[in-house]
Amino acid sequence: MLTITRKLEFDAGHRIPDHKSQCRNLHGHRYTLEITLTGAVIDVEGNSDNGMIMDFSDIKALAKEHLVDVWDHAFLVYEKDEAVRGFLASLPNHKTVVIDRIPTVENLAQVAWNILQAAYTDRYGTGLRLQKLVLHETPNCWSEITDA
Repeated sequence: MLTITRKLEFDAGHRIPDHKSQCRNLHGHRYTLEITLTGAVIDVEGNSDNGMIMDFSDIKALAKEHLVDVWDHAFLVYEKDEAVRGFLASLPNHKTVVIDRIPTVENLAQVAWNILQAAYTDRYGTGLRLQKLVLHETPNCWSEITDA
């Protein structure tokens, strides 16, 4: 199987409300997102993407539009974390993203997968699909999802 991978980075804050460690406090990370796609190589003479699964700049543009620009410099908060949601709502024009689960790296990877899978699936009629997504919370800690 032939794949291509594009890496992007963004900054975001979060907290794990009931965690026993310092992660229960408001804090942030420099996240690294790796997007791996698979599909047929485009074979159309004269096409700008000829010889590619997808142009890397197009991978970046879609990821930024659907996820990276939405989450970058935002606070990712669990919908049931009422205390923090109330605080963030009191800040004028604060960039807050409310998600339906606790914002652990595992859950954020799953949310990102769901968003990006829809953005990339069969974009060119070549069977293009998201094969793997890796979300690094720190250089030493990450979660990954692979299409089985």
